[in-house]
Amino acid sequence: MAQLKAVSSSSSLNLPVHVPKRDLFLCSNNVSFAKKSALFQELGARKSEVQGDAVVSNRGNALRVHCNKGIQVVASSDKVTEVNEATKTKGLRGKLNKVVLAYSGGLDTSVIVPWLRENYGCEVVCFTADVGQGVGELEGLEQKAKASGACQLVVKDLQEEFVRDFIFPCLRAGAIYERKYLLGTSMARPVIAKAMVDVAKEVGADAVRFELTFFALNPELNVVAPWREWDITGREDAIEYAKKHNVPVPVTKKSIYSRDRNLWHLSHEGDILEDPANEPKEDMYMMSTSPEDAPEKPEYVEIGIVAGLPVSVNGEKLSPASLLSCLNEIGGKHGIGRVDMVENRLVGMKSRGVYETPGGTILFTAVRELESLTLDRETMQVKDSLALKYAELVYAGRWFDPLRESMDAFMEKITETTTGSIRLKLYKGSVSVVSRTSPKSLYREDISSFESGQIYDQADAAGFIRLYGLPMRVRAMLEKGI
Repeated sequence: MAQLKAVSSSSSLNLPVHVPKRDLFLCSNNVSFAKKSALFQELGARKSEVQGDAVVSNRGNALRVHCNKGIQVVASSDKVTEVNEATKTKGLRGKLNKVVLAYSGGLDTSVIVPWLRENYGCEVVCFTADVGQGVGELEGLEQKAKASGACQLVVKDLQEEFVRDFIFPCLRAGAIYERKYLLGTSMARPVIAKAMVDVAKEVGADAVRFELTFFALNPELNVVAPWREWDITGREDAIEYAKKHNVPVPVTKKSIYSRDRNLWHLSHEGDILEDPANEPKEDMYMMSTSPEDAPEKPEYVEIGIVAGLPVSVNGEKLSPASLLSCLNEIGGKHGIGRVDMVENRLVGMKSRGVYETPGGTILFTAVRELESLTLDRETMQVKDSLALKYAELVYAGRWFDPLRESMDAFMEKITETTTGSIRLKLYKGSVSVVSRTSPKSLYREDISSFESGQIYDQADAAGFIRLYGLPMRVRAMLEKGI
């Protein structure tokens, strides 16, 4: 139990929550609880702005639920005897009652379920957040969770919130980590953690992962981190552990890419990518066509932007998630948004990753090009310098840090006039701007043409150049002894 942090629970139930290291998640707007009384203790759930009201009771085998949005809970009676038996005894490392695990059905989360039961003698409730992984990622998730030994699955749809409240602020800020990485995984973690806080409140949990985020949202929550404790040293060890415990896993030793997908991007790590000298194999890519195989004819796309945020594609207004999905499809077809990079992890090591971000690459290009019309030189330079720190904070898991929030307020203010339309040309992996228009443009053709002397008189340049070059002139005089 020494691995748990800052135990200070106000809950009547001891329900730690865990989220695995690399996996991501998904959700549903409808609410449905499949009642299996053997799996529920009496829970008193209070109102959550995300989940609505929920009351679950096993008294008299009755279940009463009042919910208005955002959560789906699925429980199964399969393996109930096995689960209950597992929770009667102390585990190898201690005793917990129930753990809430952020679950994707991937290798990491699949092996963590039996590991928690074996080492802490607890029931495991799986939580899945839909941040746009795709339908395929959700199919069979309940069966996977049950097969791994979980007693319950909670699913939440976070796609619109993810794009609106997390992706778009980073887009407006121009946040890119180390020149290339568009922060796909880093932006998804805080929205998932925020939703997990709501779920943890509903079930009375007192421990979680995503430490920095939970410290900000609920400092009373604790952390369970199996990868800091277990003897599993790599993905092959994890596969062997899964086979030993009859847990189905989506990878084999012959194909061990670690992938993380959401509505913004798809990342690839591991296998041959661990050697930066190796070229990625074409069959690894899933969101984008090879630029060589992309259409021979370019496609033009127009992005409408209001106050630094995209609102339309080719004149059609779309919701944030729908807009991004549309551009992912268009960009992926033309091989847009592939990035192969070696990045510096927060802990100091270097890591190689390959990212596919078709829609995001289009949006970053559009916003940057519009800013060339609407931002003056000094503002653009300050914005670009702050964007580096903004990206660093997001990458490091400090989304709810007051510094990032203050910087976000600055970004919102200075992009108030970044409104207009950008037309882009997509062709075999490249994105190029062909048209820029804005009602707030600082560009004046009558000034830039130098044909009129009413506002800009070229004769004014002489005095300015003398003053601007004065420091250089003084230094030259010193060196020549003048």
